[in-house]
Amino acid sequence: MSKLWGGRFTKSTNQLVEEFTASIEFDQQFAQEDIAGSIAHVTMLAECSIITNEEAKQIITGLKTIEEKIKAGSVPFSVEDEDIHMNIEKMLIDEIGPLGGKLHTGRSRNDQVATDIHLYVNKKTHEMIELVTAVQQAFVNQAEANMGVIMPGYTHLQRAQPVLFSHHLLAYFWMFERDKQRLVDSLQRVNWSPLGSGALAGTTFPIDRDRTAALLGFDKVYPNSLDAVSDRDFVLEFLSIASILMTHISRLSEELVTWSSQEFDFIELDDSFCTGSSIMPQKKNPDVPELLRGKTGRVHGNLFGLLTVLKGLPLAYNKDMQEDKEGLLDTVKTLDGSLRLLAPMIETMQVKQENMYNAVEQDYSNATDIADYLVTKGLPFRQAHEIIGKIVLYAIQQKKFLLALTLEEYQGFSSLFEEDIFDVLQPKHVVDARNSLGGTAKNQVCKQLEEAKDSLKVDDQKVMG
Repeated sequence: MSKLWGGRFTKSTNQLVEEFTASIEFDQQFAQEDIAGSIAHVTMLAECSIITNEEAKQIITGLKTIEEKIKAGSVPFSVEDEDIHMNIEKMLIDEIGPLGGKLHTGRSRNDQVATDIHLYVNKKTHEMIELVTAVQQAFVNQAEANMGVIMPGYTHLQRAQPVLFSHHLLAYFWMFERDKQRLVDSLQRVNWSPLGSGALAGTTFPIDRDRTAALLGFDKVYPNSLDAVSDRDFVLEFLSIASILMTHISRLSEELVTWSSQEFDFIELDDSFCTGSSIMPQKKNPDVPELLRGKTGRVHGNLFGLLTVLKGLPLAYNKDMQEDKEGLLDTVKTLDGSLRLLAPMIETMQVKQENMYNAVEQDYSNATDIADYLVTKGLPFRQAHEIIGKIVLYAIQQKKFLLALTLEEYQGFSSLFEEDIFDVLQPKHVVDARNSLGGTAKNQVCKQLEEAKDSLKVDDQKVMG
């Protein structure tokens, strides 16, 4: 079978070359975008009198017929036709005859594929924004349901200071909020139209690029044809945002795995998000968060893969750029699946409030408050810090926690201690004392929760607008 571009060649393409260079196996996922771009292009050609209205009508009807066949799964894609663009053009010629060959007037596969990817990334970015919002809503719901639950806060994975569990969850809310804002902001650069840039230098036909951009919903037209066909910055940006987002998912997953262990026993994941052991019947394994944590590596790899592909490419299009698609498609699939699992997993997890509180009572995470207590009595903080360090050492040696020490034991280190030290050391007091903006005091966390809810409303309005 002769190629649509085969006029200049005297030999058929080597079968191994066909298989190695073909992209139809994966870029068939751009069929919807490719047909939308073609319909916009043909509409513009007719409006500019480059083809007749009747010709445009026949071509568009043929493209819509092919689109329905593709949706129905009744189209056999061909490796010999290389990619989704050539496959659809060949199908169109088979469907409506030689007139189908006019589809490619005034454009190149170079601007065609760039257009497809822009449309695809635009669509997937909006989908990811919705999925991130669902995860944020799950954080909000759990934070609201567990307001007042106290847990140990950690640094270096060592118990540091008590915090509200809601405060901890909302920390992830704001991480995901930044991810969402990055996605929203990236649309400014995704929504540029390369269509009509030709292979690299534009076209001799009197086309209207602003018209095709408007028909496809783009906000801006690339002002430089070379840049238009060779730019993959928007793909890199999507992969970068996805990598940061997957890093946040991985950090959360690590905590879910840790918290659900018997050693911590702070939460229990719903059975529907866990698996068992083939040999140990007692096991309930947190496989979903473990796999979320593991899949982060492939998303990071896709970003570095494309960065490496692009780093030495001269302008304009090079066959190397075919490597932009598989990593993108894999990242979209991975991120989509991860976010769809994450929201209901958070929503359904059981929080073991008593275990969290017991952990706070059996540590030394209220030590800082003793230092602050002495400061309020007039002692410089550095002196207070040294005294508390000695008290903690003493308590450890006596195998006691700070609330179990007597007033006499405290006064053995400083005469400034009074009976009210035991009120200061209560976990609830320790938490509520941190009433600065953004702190873990219940009053502040309730304000933060309302701010998170308002943020969801504002973000939804921005995306819809």
